[in-house]
Amino acid sequence: MRQFALAVLVSAVTAAVYAPIALLWWRRARVRGRTLRLVAAVEPESYHAAVLRGEATEAAAAELVLGGYLRIDGEGAAFLTEQGRDPARTPVHPLPAALLEAVRRHDPEPVSIGWIHWWDEDYPARLRAYRRERDALLPVIPRMPGGERNPLLACCGCAAVALVMLFWLLAGALLVTGRPQGLREWAWTAVAAFGLAALLLAEKASRTVRERTEPGDPLGDRVRAEPHPALAALDEEQRTLVLRSLGERDRWRGVDTIVHEEADDEGHEGDDEWLDDKVWWEDAYEYRASDEDEPDATPPRPASSG
Repeated sequence: MRQFALAVLVSAVTAAVYAPIALLWWRRARVRGRTLRLVAAVEPESYHAAVLRGEATEAAAAELVLGGYLRIDGEGAAFLTEQGRDPARTPVHPLPAALLEAVRRHDPEPVSIGWIHWWDEDYPARLRAYRRERDALLPVIPRMPGGERNPLLACCGCAAVALVMLFWLLAGALLVTGRPQGLREWAWTAVAAFGLAALLLAEKASRTVRERTEPGDPLGDRVRAEPHPALAALDEEQRTLVLRSLGERDRWRGVDTIVHEEADDEGHEGDDEWLDDKVWWEDAYEYRASDEDEPDATPPRPASSG
């Protein structure tokens, strides 16, 4: 009789433990399927996908280079071409158009794409506005159940785990000390032992349900599936130049270049910084002059008086 009561009690507790796990699996499987269907119906615009990948400025610069609006030298400085200086010629998409306008504001000074991306006043704002506009068109991804942190539920869960562990110890002790007689009692003992073993695997079963029903990042996987067409069309040299210009955040600053003179009381360190800025400005001027299509002959330097 004790084996029968123990088997029934263990089976009831096991069912009570696994019922929420089964319910969680059912809810999460439904949400996962709905999420995948929503993402499958999304057709992200190429620049929106580039924004989600963090490559929007790179893709815009690539389109300007391929379209003949910009040329980038080996040091990462971007210059307008004749086509880029023509105000009547502008890319159709707003992002490369915004980048081209930013470069035009700095013309004829050398400016890097990285400087515009990080420090320009207008381009980053237009990039953020474009992202907000496109993000509003994305479907609302349902929240996966079981991921929220509720302190009350967490406390109740801890108390339930403690009670189940106490029950498991008591039931195990009764199962071990029992002396089943006959085939029927041995069968009830086997049922009770199977239920206790299942209770030991409940936590692992809960983790498995969460892992197998986790949707991951389906939208991110989709936008990372293929690069922007302009980036894919670049050859290796062009891509290297675009990335180099994008990585130059402080060197080529266009018309935003400011020479700071330190106070006399700051010593030689301030003088060195001023000289560095002055040398940079003179180098940028000489570089820009040497970049003309038909460079003029360099006038001879006056003889030294010494």
